[in-house]
Amino acid sequence: MPRKPIKQFSVEWLQILDEQGQPDRPLLPALSPKEIQSLYEWMVLARVFDEKALALQREGRLGTYAPVRGQEATQVGSAHALGPADWVFPAFREMGVGIVRGIPMRMLFQYWSGDERGSEIPLHQHYFPTSIPVGTHIPHAVGAAWAAKLRKDPVVVAVYFGDGATSKGDFHEAMNMAGVFHLPVVFICQNNQWAISMPARRQTAAPTLAQKAIAYGFTGIQVDGNDIFAVYKVAKEAVEKARAGDGPTFIECLTYRMADHTTADDASRYRTEEMLKPWIAKDPIKRLRKFMDIESLWTSSYGEQVRTEAERRVAESVKEFEAQPPPDPADMFRYTYYELTPPLKEQMDDLLNFLKDREPKKE
Repeated sequence: MPRKPIKQFSVEWLQILDEQGQPDRPLLPALSPKEIQSLYEWMVLARVFDEKALALQREGRLGTYAPVRGQEATQVGSAHALGPADWVFPAFREMGVGIVRGIPMRMLFQYWSGDERGSEIPLHQHYFPTSIPVGTHIPHAVGAAWAAKLRKDPVVVAVYFGDGATSKGDFHEAMNMAGVFHLPVVFICQNNQWAISMPARRQTAAPTLAQKAIAYGFTGIQVDGNDIFAVYKVAKEAVEKARAGDGPTFIECLTYRMADHTTADDASRYRTEEMLKPWIAKDPIKRLRKFMDIESLWTSSYGEQVRTEAERRVAESVKEFEAQPPPDPADMFRYTYYELTPPLKEQMDDLLNFLKDREPKKE
């Protein structure tokens, strides 16, 4: 008997704005001029925050930091598509998402300074703490989506991760569960081409990451991650689909990590300046600015005003962050387990005695 296809699949790609800011007008999402300007302002704020965080790290005022530059459209566009009650499970490079969702920038600075009080997310924010381990938060997000479905709570869960996470078992287990139980979750992969020094082509032999959703019974789509309109449109459709009870979506946002993986990395050891050049032209902020110029939504005075306001807000957040009293060193032990184990109690006592011995002697 001849072989015959049982099922055929395809993966769609979406771009709305080209590198010159020219749109495919029939595909433009229904956004008002004010909303478009708001997207631009959020992206500028995310970039200014990023620049300041890098400067603070170099001055020894922050710890290791994971830069965002070049990924602002992916973060702002997708976050803008979520409703206020929807839940977000971020990885470690989602500062733009956090800012759009209303996480105080002071807390983001606190987190990257090593102060765990930066993870005390305000209850009304529906935003989980940063996940540093690659991929471990993806099953947590799916669990939250399952809980929402069981409770008939009409919220959607969005989980962010990088291309490197798609090589982890957590990712595949979560995708499988989301597909089997038809859960209201949107998987948002920031494929920035690098998992530290590992290029995406070494992560998988598949032409896209989006196609991995097919194996788990739901839709995967690849989108130009530097095109904020394309990201917003796809994310909005995925959120509405999930809220309607039609299951999960996997969105692969094709973008590029313009900076080092973190401030502990040196990307020049594994990639060249030539590799960066094509992506400089794809800068998401410049692309939206060109579109806004075409639509008479951008002027040089407006651009200066947006940048100045972003710098003011970030500077104020730095002041708030550095005005906080220092954390209690014992907190790193107290909240590891419900009850402190004897070895941890011993370590905590040793640390506190060491710090006490270093205190200035009173005359």
